[in-house]
Amino acid sequence: MKILKASLFYLPFIWLFLACEYIPGKTNLSAAKEKIQINEDILPVSLEDGTESATDEIDVENDEKGISEPKLINEDLFFYRDSLGRKTWRKKIVDSLRKEYDKLPKYIYFTFDDGPLPGSRIVDSIARFKNIKISAFLVGRHAAMSKKLMNYYQDYKDNPLVECYNHSYSHALNKFKQFYKQPETAYEDFVKNHEDLALDYKITRLPGRNTWAFEDVRIIDVPNSAATADLLFENDFKTFGWDWEWKIDQETGIADQSVEELFQKIKNLMDSKDSLYPNNVVLLTHDNMFVTERGKRQLEKLIDRIQAETDYQFEHMSNYPIRY
Repeated sequence: MKILKASLFYLPFIWLFLACEYIPGKTNLSAAKEKIQINEDILPVSLEDGTESATDEIDVENDEKGISEPKLINEDLFFYRDSLGRKTWRKKIVDSLRKEYDKLPKYIYFTFDDGPLPGSRIVDSIARFKNIKISAFLVGRHAAMSKKLMNYYQDYKDNPLVECYNHSYSHALNKFKQFYKQPETAYEDFVKNHEDLALDYKITRLPGRNTWAFEDVRIIDVPNSAATADLLFENDFKTFGWDWEWKIDQETGIADQSVEELFQKIKNLMDSKDSLYPNNVVLLTHDNMFVTERGKRQLEKLIDRIQAETDYQFEHMSNYPIRY
């Protein structure tokens, strides 16, 4: 039991190290470096940037150890070399970690952008009826457009299953390139939204950008949004992107993926651990996708599939990512 608990403690560090080769941006793994000990019997690597050290070579002729499961020796975690080479070493560690993660709870984050809009009323009622937690990234300019939209915003605020976050005041007026050319102005747009909507959380999502900036994570999908994300981060805002997006035409209710296709995609992300954080999958949707009866039914069917066929727990972005 002691070994199992200790092993689970190290899983996020090791997983992030293995992921650092294909996740863009900067991830600081100095904490992991302090935890994982390297000696002459172990494949040496740099935990900071994923590159091999000068001694990162396998002596196939003389090395007969082969790979083993992680070992705890004097409370330090060791991974032994594989005579078949680095790729096999890495694959077996990933497979081992995946099996351990599969034993642990899994979390799905339903995030709805651009509200309050007419579809917000539908999203709010479905969250109540299905008893699921959702995350709403709101645009203050929309709330100020009419009393009805302000009421939809208030419905969100009054619903304990909904947490409200910041999607900017103006939504860049949908002129994203121009918006991010002026990072100070863009930052002030988020501050205005935070104050006007009296938001409880300093959590943002950049309009038109799948950008992440929180803790040691910095992932920039389009370079011109970097300065805005950095300003938000420097002022204690967390910026979250998404792992997968679901699109439904708000006029016809026709989706780019069927419920079955989307459900399988979510399961694949969970099973393969290919989301930004394993066992945590962030789904992006938009409030006005669900104004039609067809769109509403699809959202309900997706929730039903998840609740009936998986053990995933719906969570708020304020708890993201849930680690072990």
